[in-house]
Amino acid sequence: MTDTHSPGCKRLADDPAFRDTHFVVIDFEGTTPKGAPPEPIEVAALGLKHEASRGPVHSGFSFQSLIRPPAHAPVSPFGVKQNGITPADVADASPAATVLRALDEELPEHPVLLVAHHAPVEGNIIYAYREACPRLAHTRIVDTRLLAKHVAQDLPAYNLDTLLAHYGIPQPPHRHRAMDDVVVTASLFRALLTKAARTRVNTSLADLVRVSSRRPRAGEPTQLELS
Repeated sequence: MTDTHSPGCKRLADDPAFRDTHFVVIDFEGTTPKGAPPEPIEVAALGLKHEASRGPVHSGFSFQSLIRPPAHAPVSPFGVKQNGITPADVADASPAATVLRALDEELPEHPVLLVAHHAPVEGNIIYAYREACPRLAHTRIVDTRLLAKHVAQDLPAYNLDTLLAHYGIPQPPHRHRAMDDVVVTASLFRALLTKAARTRVNTSLADLVRVSSRRPRAGEPTQLELS
């Protein structure tokens, strides 16, 4: 995806690149073993595509799966209290590599941008399993936290709950379950794009990518390539 402005664009919805892009909102629930990175125990994804006069709406693409964590990262009592996912829930689930390979294979055709709130969490998990999900691993992630900081600069905080309250988006029935969090993140993304469009803060997909996306770690040069 290029970072150049589409000539003559005055509104985000006028940009053909924005209209053509399939946004995939993604969220992981995880468990964090002592002395090791977090491991996913659930993933959900939801597709959004621009429609005239409606903005990004559900495209029909969705994906949801529990994930069995590795033996060194069992589900913790704290995790159960937070998201309600128990060891029994994930005991018969597929491991992360299998689940993320399936998600990777089901992704919509290019062009695709991922969307997540506080995207480094999702980005780090995807990078850890990059061999199983190469498309995901090489796709930019639009961070709704960064986008909110760009279009709503006077808020006291930019965590998801604060932003949901600010934009009048109801809390989901099961906050901290992957699909419920994906649905409200998609609503937040729409609200932020609406404000960006009204204030002309972003007038092209290139603007959106520049101010709110994170470069995928899988696309960064390695130390060997730098030497």
